Amino acid sequence: MSSALSSIPTQLFINNQYVNSTTPTRLTVINPYDGSPIPHTAHTASKEDIDAAVSAAQTAYKTSWKTLPAAEKRACMLRFADLVETHAERLATLESLPTGKPVTPTVHFDLAHMAEVYRYYAGWTDKLAGESYPESNGVYKIVRHEPLGVCAGIASWNATFLYVAWKIAPAIAAGNCFIFKPSEKTPFGALALGSLYVEAGFPPGVVQILNGAQTTGALLAAHPGIGKISFTGSVGGGRAVQDLASKSNMKKVTLELGGKSPAIVFDDGGFERAVEGVCGFLFNSGQICVATSRVLVQKSISDKFIAAVKKGFQDAEATLGSNPLEPTTIYGPIVDKAQFDKIMSYIEIGKKTATLITGGEQKGEKGFFIKPTIFFNPESGSPILTEEIFGPVMAIQTFETEEEAVEMANATEYGLAASIYTSNLDRALRVSSALECGGVAVNSPFMPELNTPFGGVKASGQGRELGKHGLLEYTEPKSIHIKMDIPKL
Repeated sequence: MSSALSSIPTQLFINNQYVNSTTPTRLTVINPYDGSPIPHTAHTASKEDIDAAVSAAQTAYKTSWKTLPAAEKRACMLRFADLVETHAERLATLESLPTGKPVTPTVHFDLAHMAEVYRYYAGWTDKLAGESYPESNGVYKIVRHEPLGVCAGIASWNATFLYVAWKIAPAIAAGNCFIFKPSEKTPFGALALGSLYVEAGFPPGVVQILNGAQTTGALLAAHPGIGKISFTGSVGGGRAVQDLASKSNMKKVTLELGGKSPAIVFDDGGFERAVEGVCGFLFNSGQICVATSRVLVQKSISDKFIAAVKKGFQDAEATLGSNPLEPTTIYGPIVDKAQFDKIMSYIEIGKKTATLITGGEQKGEKGFFIKPTIFFNPESGSPILTEEIFGPVMAIQTFETEEEAVEMANATEYGLAASIYTSNLDRALRVSSALECGGVAVNSPFMPELNTPFGGVKASGQGRELGKHGLLEYTEPKSIHIKMDIPKL
């Protein structure tokens, strides 16, 4: 572990340099694989540090990035994507040590997707067109989509590199400068990207990385020099960010606040495909915002289906406990003791309000491993059915009719994503339309795609990331009306 972290900077990344924070406060993290402390601490950004970063970003925006030709912006972004792939193993290791995320999936999914997103938005640098409207009453009308200036992002700990891509890439492609704060639970992976931005040729101040906990995030949300903030995290955290943004300078806000996503399995859904898709819930040990933690299965196949999913969970359990740094490891531990204790408290509630099918306890005595857990038919209103657990705990319910399935799926305050398993195209389209969520996958788990918007409704948040919609979130439309002299005939 020491050798893996020996060269990693722990300072703040401001104005293309790693610098000491102005406060002695440091972030300490634990390796969730074995509970051992990681022998490095990360600097924490103070108000003075944030002011310095905002000032550097404002200067970069006005003097370099906003006016830099699109071709040069694109070249910087493409070089950065190449560098991410070159350094993927090291980046994945730095992310794995404090989070327990297995290195191999992080390389082949998180970092690969991050590089793809940067390349996608690099292509947008010269394609953000405006609109024009025919002259009427002597006025010719133009609409421009202009950058906001300095933007910021606050990320949760479960998928740092995805959030770096979704928040920073569209913002800088649109001409903004960006300040990114990773979760205090995982400071090293994001911080290591700083030197790659320099090597890729980004001017100083265009992208900056500030570590810190809740206080740092609050300072960013309230800063009057920041024109937009994108937050990924809890509902409570999102409300706080939105409140601070409104009370400061009414900055734009994008919120992605998690979910309690349903998977609806009809009896014509292709049994094996549905089982495989539902078991995909265990990716990253269920610590995914779009994870289908509620499974609704048609009663006619429920016994057979539950038995198959139980076997899938038990097969995953058999491999649980291996070192996330090993290339063969697929399932890792829970991120830290606080999250471990939270999940175990939900499991105890589940044992009192539902039938335990499998799991329901810690695996081993070392680290924060929880056996993949299935509960069947929880009581109405049980927290394991209504609240986001963010761990390897699934609730399965049965239904008989399509209408009943839709009603059950929508019976939550969340609305991020959903999956439908059916071979009936009419039903797939009909149910997709009826579900109250931001994204629906048919016959697979819902996964973000480069060119379609990602985000939720209801308590799952507001605004969108990815695709053209994600790009426009970092612009402001400006209407220009030109009075024309109309010649008299």
